[in-house]
Amino acid sequence: MTDIQKIQKILREKATPDGRAATEKFVPGAVKAFGVRTPVLNELAKLYKDGGFELAEQLWKCESMEEKMLAAKLLGKIAKKNPAKTVALLRKFSKDISDWAVCDTLAMQVPKQINKTHPGELFAISNALITSKNLWQRRFALVLTEWYTRDKKFHPAILELLEKVKDDDAYYVKKAVVWIQRNFRKAR
Repeated sequence: MTDIQKIQKILREKATPDGRAATEKFVPGAVKAFGVRTPVLNELAKLYKDGGFELAEQLWKCESMEEKMLAAKLLGKIAKKNPAKTVALLRKFSKDISDWAVCDTLAMQVPKQINKTHPGELFAISNALITSKNLWQRRFALVLTEWYTRDKKFHPAILELLEKVKDDDAYYVKKAVVWIQRNFRKAR
């Protein structure tokens, strides 16, 4: 049995009707979901982190929200091993985001280990995606900068991003704008 098959078996076993209902309520539009809670995904990420970049890429190609979130969590655990590959996968994965939960997990979990060492590369992704036709890429561009709202030296770059989406009609992009602006107020 491959790691993917083992993971899918665990996801099926750990899925609950309550988990499925919670996903439907809090992540409207989730394409496919098992109904597995986040602590299970966190345990799977610890258990399978040795699968490395290859397993993260395989999981990302799967259909469910949980598999994509697990791919992001795995990538976050190994990002420091190869930051260039991590950045390349962030760009690649951003094309396939289909809901806010996957978006935010990818944008916040993956860069944790490389935020301090690779701000230029992460801001390059944000700048490239902020005007995308894909609303999830625009949200991703903003959420990717959330960590940097704590450091005032990055505020001008983030403000430039916000300016580009100030009139955006997409609900989840608007929510990301409000989130970033709220963080700025906290940083003062």
